[in-house]
Amino acid sequence: MLKECPMNSEMKNAEIKIGTHAIGPDSPVFMIAEMSGNHNRDLARAHAIIDAAADAGADALKLQTYTADTITLNSDRPEFTLTWQGKTRTLYELYQEGATPWEWHAELFAHARERGMTPFSSPFDTTAVDFLEELHTQLYKVASFEVVDIPLLEAIGKTGKPVIMSRGMSTFEELELAVATLRESGTTDIVILQCVSAYPAKPEDMNLLTIPYLAERFGVLTGLSDHTLTNDSAIAAVALGARAIEKHMTDARAEGGVDSAFSLEPAEFAALVRSVRTVEAALGKPTDARAVREEGETRFRKSLFAAADIKRGEIFTGKNVRSVRPSMGLPPKYYRQILGKRAARDISFATPLTWALIEGGQPGGS
Repeated sequence: MLKECPMNSEMKNAEIKIGTHAIGPDSPVFMIAEMSGNHNRDLARAHAIIDAAADAGADALKLQTYTADTITLNSDRPEFTLTWQGKTRTLYELYQEGATPWEWHAELFAHARERGMTPFSSPFDTTAVDFLEELHTQLYKVASFEVVDIPLLEAIGKTGKPVIMSRGMSTFEELELAVATLRESGTTDIVILQCVSAYPAKPEDMNLLTIPYLAERFGVLTGLSDHTLTNDSAIAAVALGARAIEKHMTDARAEGGVDSAFSLEPAEFAALVRSVRTVEAALGKPTDARAVREEGETRFRKSLFAAADIKRGEIFTGKNVRSVRPSMGLPPKYYRQILGKRAARDISFATPLTWALIEGGQPGGS
C-alpha cells in the first residue's frame, strides 16, 4: 500500500529546472510541440518539423518512444483490430506506421538541442525508459493512456527526473495512485496536464477549471495538453494558471500524418506562442499600484471645485461646490463634509478647493 505523499503549497509552487528551461510560476509558460508520428517515417520531414517548431517559439519538442512489439501484440484477433479510415486494421499495423524509429532518436534529440529546445519523449514500456536514459533525457512525459500503467510509472519514477503527465480519461482516484507511485519511486517534480483524450477534442469537453483544481488537490504545477482545433482553450488555460501547454504540430496538414488532423501548422503554433506570451504578460500579479502608463492620467479624475464665485463666510452648498474634472482640488470623498461649512476667504469660480479655503480646515482641526 502506497503511503500518502505530502501535497503542500511549497511543492506546488516549486520551480522545476530543465536544462536552460524551467517550469514554474515565475517562468514563461513552457510551450511543447508534440511531433508524435507526423513525420510519416520520413527522417527529413522529422528534421523539418523540429526546425519549424523552433522557429515558431517552442520551448520543447516531444516524441513518442515505442515499437509495435513494445506497445501491443502482433495479433489479428478481434480484440486487436479496429476500423481505421474505412479499413480494418490491426493495432500492430497502425503502431508500426506511427512509431518514431528508435535509431532516429539520438539525432532528433541533438537537433532539437541545437535549436534551443528541450527534447523529451513519452515511453510506453520500461525498455523505452532504459533507452531514453541512454539518451540523457532531462524529463519524461506520461501519456494519458499510460497513467494506469503502474510498473511503467515505477520505472520512470526511479530515474528521479521531472515528469509531465497528461490526465486524459483518468479518474482522480487513478491520478492519485499515479502521482503517489511517481513520488514513492523517486520523482518529486510533477506537472499534470488537463487533457481530453479525444482526437480532436471539442472545447465544450475541456473543463478547463480542472486546471487550478488539480494544482490544489495534488500539490503540483499544472498545464494543458490540447487536442482541440483552435488555440482558444490553450490561451484560456494560461489565464487559469497553466504553466505548460502541449500541442501537436506538423509542417503541413495536407501531407498527412497520424495526428495531422488535429495538429497545428508552423504559423498557427507561432500565433499560439504569441498569444500565450501576451496573456502571461497581461496576468501580472495582484497589486494596487498604478501602471506606469496610468500616471499621467490621474489628472482626469474628478475633484471638488468652486462652481460659482463664493464670498468669505458664505456657506458651501450643492450649488457652489461641484465634483468635476480635473483632479486639482480635494477628493470627492470630502464633498459631504464640506457642505454647510463656510468659506475662509473669497473664492473665485473654477478654483480648486483646498482645506485652506474652508473655515476650520481639515477634519480633525488641521
